[in-house]
Amino acid sequence: MLELLRQPWPWYVVGPMIAFVMLSLNYFGKSFGISSNLRTFCAIGGAGKINDFFKMDWKKQQWNLLFVVGTVLGGYFTDLLLVEKHDIALSSKLTHELEGYGIITAGKSLLPHSLFSWEALWSIRGMIMLIGGGILVGFGTRYAGGCTSGHAITGLSDLQLPSLYAVIGFFIGGLIMTYFLLPTILNL
Repeated sequence: MLELLRQPWPWYVVGPMIAFVMLSLNYFGKSFGISSNLRTFCAIGGAGKINDFFKMDWKKQQWNLLFVVGTVLGGYFTDLLLVEKHDIALSSKLTHELEGYGIITAGKSLLPHSLFSWEALWSIRGMIMLIGGGILVGFGTRYAGGCTSGHAITGLSDLQLPSLYAVIGFFIGGLIMTYFLLPTILNL
């Protein structure tokens, strides 16, 4: 059974599962998204005393906090039990390009040590990616009125035009990041 779970699930299984979850959330008047949980965590921590944006009844969002806990635990157990630890097949061209950026362990794991380690975190490149990326993601999700999962899954399934604009913007931003900004950052 565990071997069956290690294989990628086909779209015709996962698609209906996502549709079922979305219909259930819609039926109960809830919407899916991760970024709104930051506001909830800040409200729990008392940020409403500092800023009116965080004045909310966070207890109404307990179901969403449970979803975040499930996401973290699901990721942990998936990595622990379901991910086979083997080299990732990357093209030699990509491996060579990544080595040019100082990523010498590309393909040895899902998260290259030269980018995802304590040593990498405290480098200039790591700080730019962590702090700069965090600020941009935080600002972007607030400005767009939600995160990629919220817009792409909930908003598009509800046929919300602003979500379509947001998803198009996410893809354009992703392309700009991948082809222009990331190479610059990785060369630091």
